[in-house]
Amino acid sequence: MKKISFLLVLFVAMLATSAQSQTKFENWPALGTFHDVISATFHPSEKGNFDPIKQRSGELADKAVALSKSVVPAQYNKPEVKAAVKELVTKTNDLNQLVIKRAKDEKLNKSLISVHDAFHKIVGLCTDEKDHH
Repeated sequence: MKKISFLLVLFVAMLATSAQSQTKFENWPALGTFHDVISATFHPSEKGNFDPIKQRSGELADKAVALSKSVVPAQYNKPEVKAAVKELVTKTNDLNQLVIKRAKDEKLNKSLISVHDAFHKIVGLCTDEKDHH
């Protein structure tokens, strides 16, 4: 019974986290658009498939630039978020250059992990903000 309760609590916690992310992406559509591309390229790489990132690295870099030019929702508009977005733009450009130069998968993987981490840094900074209204 305890195991079922634990799993239920874990499932509810995952739903709550997913709902928070969903709201974040609704509030900031450019972040959601970037998320769509990073998900479609990062998760296959975890299984050793680098074709998606090789095909979409330019798109990923473009989405990062679009994110940097988008209107940041007021609740996330703080220097740390802007700095993290700027870092994301740099890292996606670096990754795209590696793809263009046909770098080995190991190098692509390191760079893609770095991009993924930079994205999650932005999401984390946006999650810490509590609504005080």
